[in-house]
Amino acid sequence: MACMKLGSKSDAFQRQGQAWFCTTGLPSDIVVEVGEMSFHLHKFPLLSRSGVMERRIAEASKEGDDKCLIEISDLPGGDKTFELVAKFCYGVKLELTASNVVYLRCAAEHLEMTEEYGEGNLISQTETFFNQVVLKSWKDSIKALQSCDEVLEYADQLNITKKCIESLAMRASTDPNLFGWPVVEHGGPMQSPGGSVLWNGISTGARPKHTSSDWWYEDASMLSFPLFKRLITVMDSRGIREDIIAGSLTYYTRKHLPGLKRRRGGPESSGRFSTPLGSGNVLSEEEQKNLLEEIQELLRMQKGLVPTKFFVDMLRIAKILKASLDCIANLEKRIGMQLDQAALEDLVMPSFSHTMETLYDVDSVQRILDHFLGTDQIMPGGVGSPCSSVDEGNLIGSPQSITPMTAVAKLIDGYLAEVAPDVNLKLPKFQALAASVPEYARLLDDGLYRAIDIYLKHHPWLAETERENLCRLLDCQKLSLEACTHAAQNERLPLRIIVQVLFFEQLQLRTSVAGCFLVSDNLDGGSRQLRSGGFVGGSTEGGGGGGWATAVRENQVLKVGMDSMRMRVCELEKECSNMRQEIEKLGKTTKGGGSASNGGGNKTWENVSKKLGFGFKLKSHQMCSAQEGSVSKSNNENVKIEKLKDVKERRGKHKKASSISSER
Repeated sequence: MACMKLGSKSDAFQRQGQAWFCTTGLPSDIVVEVGEMSFHLHKFPLLSRSGVMERRIAEASKEGDDKCLIEISDLPGGDKTFELVAKFCYGVKLELTASNVVYLRCAAEHLEMTEEYGEGNLISQTETFFNQVVLKSWKDSIKALQSCDEVLEYADQLNITKKCIESLAMRASTDPNLFGWPVVEHGGPMQSPGGSVLWNGISTGARPKHTSSDWWYEDASMLSFPLFKRLITVMDSRGIREDIIAGSLTYYTRKHLPGLKRRRGGPESSGRFSTPLGSGNVLSEEEQKNLLEEIQELLRMQKGLVPTKFFVDMLRIAKILKASLDCIANLEKRIGMQLDQAALEDLVMPSFSHTMETLYDVDSVQRILDHFLGTDQIMPGGVGSPCSSVDEGNLIGSPQSITPMTAVAKLIDGYLAEVAPDVNLKLPKFQALAASVPEYARLLDDGLYRAIDIYLKHHPWLAETERENLCRLLDCQKLSLEACTHAAQNERLPLRIIVQVLFFEQLQLRTSVAGCFLVSDNLDGGSRQLRSGGFVGGSTEGGGGGGWATAVRENQVLKVGMDSMRMRVCELEKECSNMRQEIEKLGKTTKGGGSASNGGGNKTWENVSKKLGFGFKLKSHQMCSAQEGSVSKSNNENVKIEKLKDVKERRGKHKKASSISSER
């Protein structure tokens, strides 16, 4: 701590209760009352240093009082500061520090202790110490600025507050790694102008560790918010990076709002940043609410500048402290801007409503999602576009191309699954939140299916129509095979959805089988080309034999896969035929027992499929049946060709035998 000693006399003051006495041997002839403390002093030392005391003593002397009484009620710093002033007037040793220099400077100005009343008076002494010592040190500037709180009016008039803030802003905006001496002296070792560490004034040759840009957060957080706000404003005007300013605001907020949780593993929870409030003061609820509202206004509306978790914590505290509606709306908007960066635990917020309709604040999440959808978050042509497709549960496209909209869709589906067990959650709210996500944003509907299944499980009293309306949000074509298998056996789902799932599963498998047949034909054609090429060339050198072996192996693997798919298709066809017969029976009973032919059965099946919502043409079924027909036709033609060859060979043998017999 920087300090300066004034005067040379020993301490000649003694305190007795609420009174100070000067033990110089002479009886006191003046009593000065400052607050609740009285000082029994002598007139001459005071009037020789202070213009105010000179006038007050002269006025009291005119009244004829032998022992005058002077009251000073508005002295900056109070009785403790006047004690130091009185000692200075008596020539007692006085130690100037960063903690008392502001009080003494303001008190000296108030008492008019200028050079007219003695050379080297208190104003000049404190001004010199403040400018040459305090302002050249970060720590001393922080302490001096803290002391300005109690004498803010005087400090502003004397530009003390402004000088401290300018000094701090200048040092915070300077890279401490470039100017390690004497800027960085907030806790590290002394450094030489060359940058090496000093030990007892001797250079050790060791280089100091690099200092991060948040080294001043803890010291600045010890200031009162009005002074901290002024410091941040000046720093911002000096061009300090926005992320550094935002980091200081978040650190200050987490320190002074006890309801905010500290993030684990971050810079705020390690080392010197884990200390509690330096002043030991706890803000009242009203002060906490005002602080939260003002911090929210200071933060810029920019995506990614502040973590989403911080805004979520602020929103939770704002609702507890009953902050203004504008503050809550702005926080929800900030969260919505970067909703794709949020985690599921961030959105699961309890409801603080007096009505307690639901356990979770679903309305707030709905508004946050609306803010996100209102921003320009959608990337054209990305994975989240409607042209994305799904093949047996595997996404077509690279994971790196996932869009923010897709991430938000996954986040909302997870949130729906979390809040679904709440029995007080009404169906319209659940359905509205699920429907707010665009259809193209979900690459798979597995997450939505899981949320709907959980909601149906915890709301068994829902009517059949309500269940069907809720399940209409699902796109059965975007369910994975695992989800389809689960849905086909789920008794909570409406029958219509189960039939759709089975139908789409069969179509998906048939399409896969048809594709395998096409691939097999291409491979067979390629193998025939390989054979003909090898025969014409007359040589298999250069790796030709290896390519043929690879093609044969791939063909065998495909045939094995096709066999397993055929078995699965046969099983599904049996199930589908049984369902078809049952539906035809139902159709006969409704029509009064009329008979139907095969063509009528097909029409009945088409009508039922239209009623069930299958708005498409069975192209894949036709493709598969056509492929199977072509395969069977090709097999029959091969058999006929073989028979013709046998007949020709027999005829040739018969002609040879007859010619031999005629020659004989």
